Amino acid sequence: MKDFKIKALVAALALCNLTAYAEDDAKETTKKDIEVSDKIVVYGEIGYRNRSDELAPTLEYSQEYFQRFEPLTAGDALKRVPSVTFLSDVLESDGARMRGLSPAYTKVLINGEEVPGAGADRSFFVDRIPAELIERVEIIRSSSANRSADAIAGTLNIVLRDGYSLDGGYLRAGGLLYDDGEFKESLAAVYGTEFAGGRLLLGANLQGRYNPKQKTSLRYGDSPENNINFQTEEFDNREDQSDTRDGDDTSLNSSYEIVFDDDSQFNISAMWVDTERTEDERSFEYNDPTAANNDIISGGNLETDNANVKYIDQTNYNINTAYEFPLLSGTSKFKFGMAKFEESVYEQEVELDTSELPMIFEEEQARSNIDDKEWTLQWQHSQPWGDSKEIQFGAFLQNKKRDSNIFEAEDELELALTSWDQYAATPLTLAAFNSEYEAVTGGVNTLEEDRFDLFALVKHKDDLFAWELGVRWESTDSKINDKTIGVTEDNNYDFILPSAHFRFNVSENGRVSASVARSLRRPEFDFLTPALIEKELGDNDQLGNPELKPESAWGMDLGYEYRLGKSGVVGINLFYRKVNDLIEIANTEQEGSEGDGTFVLQPRNTGDGNVKGVELDLSTPLGAFSMPNTGVFLNYSWLDSEVTDFFGTRKFNDQSDYVYNVGFIQDLPELKAAFGATYRKQGDAYGRIVGEEITTSYSADFEVFIEKRWEDVTLRLVGSNLLDASKDETFNKFDTVDDQFSRSFDEYEIESEEAGPVYQLMLRYAF
Repeated sequence: MKDFKIKALVAALALCNLTAYAEDDAKETTKKDIEVSDKIVVYGEIGYRNRSDELAPTLEYSQEYFQRFEPLTAGDALKRVPSVTFLSDVLESDGARMRGLSPAYTKVLINGEEVPGAGADRSFFVDRIPAELIERVEIIRSSSANRSADAIAGTLNIVLRDGYSLDGGYLRAGGLLYDDGEFKESLAAVYGTEFAGGRLLLGANLQGRYNPKQKTSLRYGDSPENNINFQTEEFDNREDQSDTRDGDDTSLNSSYEIVFDDDSQFNISAMWVDTERTEDERSFEYNDPTAANNDIISGGNLETDNANVKYIDQTNYNINTAYEFPLLSGTSKFKFGMAKFEESVYEQEVELDTSELPMIFEEEQARSNIDDKEWTLQWQHSQPWGDSKEIQFGAFLQNKKRDSNIFEAEDELELALTSWDQYAATPLTLAAFNSEYEAVTGGVNTLEEDRFDLFALVKHKDDLFAWELGVRWESTDSKINDKTIGVTEDNNYDFILPSAHFRFNVSENGRVSASVARSLRRPEFDFLTPALIEKELGDNDQLGNPELKPESAWGMDLGYEYRLGKSGVVGINLFYRKVNDLIEIANTEQEGSEGDGTFVLQPRNTGDGNVKGVELDLSTPLGAFSMPNTGVFLNYSWLDSEVTDFFGTRKFNDQSDYVYNVGFIQDLPELKAAFGATYRKQGDAYGRIVGEEITTSYSADFEVFIEKRWEDVTLRLVGSNLLDASKDETFNKFDTVDDQFSRSFDEYEIESEEAGPVYQLMLRYAF
C-alpha cells in the first residue's frame, strides 16, 4: 500500500506541472485577491489572528498563523488557539474538546460541510486532516440558523485551500527525527492555476506518523485516602509498557471553481485521506515495585508477559459541489455533498500468566469494521431587504447510514512449563490456538438517520450596529437494527432552535458582541443499540436505550474585542451553557448478571447541567514598543461546569480546569531569518462513570523553530515536545455501585506515560 501512496504522490506532482501550461487566456475573476505561492513559502511578515466580520462570534486563524511551527495535522494547529483541549496520548492531538467538553459536543466541519468520523459519540478526529491542506480555521462560538445546531460547545470549521487561494505552486520535503532514532518522511505539493476559464487547485501530502511512548503503572488494592500505608501493604503489581504507533497518512485534494458571465458560480471539491497504522504494545507485570525490567531469567517477580498489536486502516473522502446563481433580486445556492469514513481494525493480544504453574497462555483477537457514509442536499436563498438588511432562508436534507461489525475470539492454552528457561526453549506459535470469532453483543448493527431541516434568518448591518435573528427546525427519523439480538427500533424527534447575534462598535477600534442560541448534542451510537452488555460498567450490566433524545442547551456568549494597530487584536469572551436532558447512566433497579449488589444500568435523558468560562486571547506585533518585527501570542481559558450523577456533583467528564498558550515570533528581515517559541499547558481533568473514576494531568509542551529564507525557498528547523511531556492518570476502580459509594476499591492505579522530543527539518520551494 505504501508503494501505491508514493506513486499517487508522484502522479499528483506530475499533474501539478502539466496544469502549469493551462490556458493563459482564461477569464479573469474578481472573487478575491489570489495569493501567489512565494508569499506562502517565503513570509514577508508575521501572521496574526484575523478579525472576522461574521455576526456569530467567530475567531479566524489563517495558515500563516500556524505554519512556522510546521504542524502535521489540523489537531496540531488547534493546540495554539483558545479553549481547545485534548485528552489524547502524548505527541497526539485527535479529539478536539472546545471549552474542554467531550469531542461529542464540538461540531467539526470541513469547508462548512459535515463529515463522518470513527467515534461512536459522533466525533471527528481532527488529526485526520493534514495541516498542509488548510487555508484557515474558524472557531465559531455560537450557533446560527443557517448551520447545523449540533454544537453545544461550538463549531470548528476547517477551510481548505481552493483555486482562489493560490497562484503557482510549492513543494515541501523533509522529515521528523524521534528520540529513539526513528526517521519519518514528510512530502507535499500544492498547485493553483487558471484552467478552462476558472481556477484549479491540486494538492498531495505523504506524512510518516510515529509515536514511541513508555508507560509505567502501579496498582494497589486500596487508595491512599483509605490506607496511609498503602504503598507497602496494598501493593498489587507494577506494569512496564512500551507503546509504539507507526504509520503513514496519505492525502489528495482538489478544487475547481468558475465564475460565469451572468455572475453565477460553480465549484466542486474533493478530498481523500488514508491512514495505515500499527500500534504495538509490549508490557511486563511484576509483583515487586522495584523488580528489574524484563527480569525473565531469574523468575519469581514477573507475573505476566503481554504482547498486543493492532493494525488500523482508515479512509476518509468527501466530494462537494455547489452552484450559485442570481434569482429575482437576490442569490440562490444549491449544494450537494457525499462523505464516507471506512475503518478496519484487527487486534491480537497474547498474555503469558506466570503467577501460577503450569503457565497459562491467554489469547484474544478482535476485528472490527465501520462504514459510515452520508449525503447532503442544501438550498439557500439570500434576498436584500432595503439598504442594510438581508433575508436568508433554505432547506437541508441528509441521509446517514452507519454499519458496525465487531467480532472477538478468545482461547486459552496450558503448558506444563515450570520455569522461564523451559519457556525460552519452547517457542509458541499462533497455530497453537484454535480461536473462533463471535459477534460482540451490540457490536453488529446498522443505524440509519434521515434529517430534514428548514431555516430562516434576517440580518442587519451598518457602520455602528449589526444584528441577526434566526430560527432553525431540525427533524430526524432514525432506525437502529441490532443484528446480535435481532431487534429493530425507531427513534424520531424534532427541535426548534432560535438564535440571535448582536454587535455594537463602541469605538473606532473596539466592539462588543453578544449571542444567544439553542443547540444540540445527539446520542452516541453505542447507547442507542438495545443490546444488554454484561459487566460493561464494573460488574454492572449496560442496557442500551434506542429511545434516547438529544441533549439540548441554551447558550450565551458576551465578548469585547479591540484592534491593536493594523494587525493586532485582543479579545475577551464570557460564555454560559444551560444543558437539559443530559444523557447519564441511570439504575433500572434490575439485578445484574453478577448477582447480588450488581445492577442493569441504562443511559437515559435525566438531569441538567451548566458550562461556563472566560476566554482571553491576544495576538499583536510590538510596534508600539518599537519592535515591529516581533509578534506575541497569548490565550488563556478558564473552564468550569456542573452536573449531578449517581454519586453527587461533578464537572462534565474530562473537562480541564484551564488551558493556555503563550508564544512569540521574531523576524530578522536583514538576515532573511526568523525564530520563535510557544509554551502550552492545560489543567487537570476529572471523569467519573459507574465503576471508574479518572484524573488526568499533563505536563507542559514547549516548541521552538528557526527559519532561514532565500528568494523562493524556506528552510525551517522545529523542535517540539522539548520538555519530554508526560500524561499522568490515576484510576479509582470499583465492582459495584455500593462499592463506589462506600469507597471500597477493587483497584487503585497510578499510570504515567512519557515521550521524548521530536525534531523536524522542512524545506519549502515556491514555483
